[in-house]
Amino acid sequence: MKNSPLKRDENLLKLSRDHHAGLLFCWKIRQGVKYHVAVERMIEYIKYFWDHHFATHFKEEEEFLFAQVRDKEVQKALDDHEKIKTFIDQVSVSGMENEEDVLLELADTVDDHIRYEERVLFPHLQEKLSEDQLKTIGEQMVEEPLTDNYEDEFWKKPTSL
Repeated sequence: MKNSPLKRDENLLKLSRDHHAGLLFCWKIRQGVKYHVAVERMIEYIKYFWDHHFATHFKEEEEFLFAQVRDKEVQKALDDHEKIKTFIDQVSVSGMENEEDVLLELADTVDDHIRYEERVLFPHLQEKLSEDQLKTIGEQMVEEPLTDNYEDEFWKKPTSL
């Protein structure tokens, strides 16, 4: 009998929906680079996404979910958060060398982190945490999923291509 994936606990679904928005963030950055959009436009989007998505999402994960279990799997996620925060701080400074490569590396780092949390960390935490702990975590999080309402749709294919 084949091992089937562990169903996501309903109390973690909000975080998984946020992860979907994070994967779209990565795709948008990659599209912007593909179309050689001005780096400044993408950097403004990265700042927006940090302020309106990642900062809150990271805080919820760190304060409500990761605080419950301290092991190497959680530590990897915390280290990833720090790496992403540092990356975003660096990207926000103008005058980077190899700007498009740096933006692609940021997108890859975020993508890898989200896939780690979804495929490894969340199933691990669902096994470790009790139903009551998961319910408490779910009750502490912001109700509505975070949305991306950024107006400059730089990721769309330019009509001149």
